[in-house]
Amino acid sequence: MPTAHDISGHVFKQSTARFLARVVDADGWPILRSDLAAIQYSVSLLDDNAPDAEQPVSGHQDQPLDIAATVFDTLQLDATWTADAQGYNFRHDLQIADHPAFAFAGLTYRVRYELTPNVGAPIVVRFRLRCI
Repeated sequence: MPTAHDISGHVFKQSTARFLARVVDADGWPILRSDLAAIQYSVSLLDDNAPDAEQPVSGHQDQPLDIAATVFDTLQLDATWTADAQGYNFRHDLQIADHPAFAFAGLTYRVRYELTPNVGAPIVVRFRLRCI
């Protein structure tokens, strides 16, 4: 079974961000588009002093995503992926044109993706970002 952990990173204040991950199922195999029924994401502002406290970011709560535009059926290797030589199968460019997402420098944000499979429990992918 894969290990759960937040993917750490940084994001510029008032900017967008690209989120990449290699997402696997409970058996450790990379997910496929056909495995999924839905994907949604949420962005929250965190309180570094209260681990259970988070404030939803307006316009970025439970937002649906297009599976075909977000998940790849083969692992991708390009200049944006620097984690390893295997690649990623999940990519989302968070849009901020209508709703800012990262408004405050010096604070921490969580971007949480929930992938709903056709069968089984949801797959959660989380990014923890320090805004600079």
